[in-house]
Amino acid sequence: MTMQHWATKRDILALLTADKFVSGEQIATALGLTRGAVNQHIDAMAQYGIDIYSVKGKGYQLAEPISLIDESRLLTLIDKRCFYFDDIDSTNGFLMAHAAELNSGDVCIAEYQSKGRGRRGRTWQSPYGHHLYTSVFWRTSLTPPQLMGLSLVIGCSMVQVLKAFGVDGLSVKWPNDIYRDGRKLAGVLVELGANQAQGLELVIGLGLNMNMSKAQGLKIDQPWSDLSGVENQIDKTMLMGQLHQQICEDIEHFERTGLVDFIARWNQDDQFMGKAVTLIMAPNEVYGTYCGIDKDGAVMLNTAQGKQSYIGGEISLRAD
Repeated sequence: MTMQHWATKRDILALLTADKFVSGEQIATALGLTRGAVNQHIDAMAQYGIDIYSVKGKGYQLAEPISLIDESRLLTLIDKRCFYFDDIDSTNGFLMAHAAELNSGDVCIAEYQSKGRGRRGRTWQSPYGHHLYTSVFWRTSLTPPQLMGLSLVIGCSMVQVLKAFGVDGLSVKWPNDIYRDGRKLAGVLVELGANQAQGLELVIGLGLNMNMSKAQGLKIDQPWSDLSGVENQIDKTMLMGQLHQQICEDIEHFERTGLVDFIARWNQDDQFMGKAVTLIMAPNEVYGTYCGIDKDGAVMLNTAQGKQSYIGGEISLRAD
């Protein structure tokens, strides 16, 4: 979709609220459009996950509030190259495709992803304007084995920032999920680039649920949470700026010291700490009491054979 089409849609969205109806005539007059053009733009928004009520004689109303990044403010908060899109296939994919031109800390943000993805190739539901989808590029001299705990570091970064914004009920789940009140709030996807001539290339993708619509929530096959119930509404642009700053600081710290300084931060918020769990490593399962992570980012369990560490491959944790 062209930038002009998105500019018009953003103008329409700026006139709509989730509190009251706005007539098509008001929108058309304010933006210098025909009524037919207004209808076409609103109909087209449905394919991007924007739910808009349309009632004859009343006009249009957002089913749920949406929150868009303020690009001009964002550029004052982030001192690295910042790529911002209304519509993209994948923020991780964009940075991967342009890795040779990027520097550590460069970031891509989108309001909508047509091919957003999570761990193990799962689809990440990415309706327009409802959540935060972003990826950070990093070039490092660390080796892949030394990077095993990086997703845990990013989880710590996200929890620290969200707590500063007044979000409660937060916990982390090994190796890459953030939960709120026992339901998934955010995920981390770390991918390695192919070109390593200047150091290992990393793309760190984040998906954070801010205000899930009912229709989109029905498409998710696990319990989910969002930030809609937070007492003070969170400014998405400010949140992005703080997340970027904290992530960059924590990656630099991790490069210097490894995971050791993050173990306590992770363990204090680990939702499985001290609980009986099943560790699934298909086709095998291990039963034990969860006791946190070690300096390599491995899961530690007290089992019938004593304390054991597990890392790598496709591992899933489940509470018993």
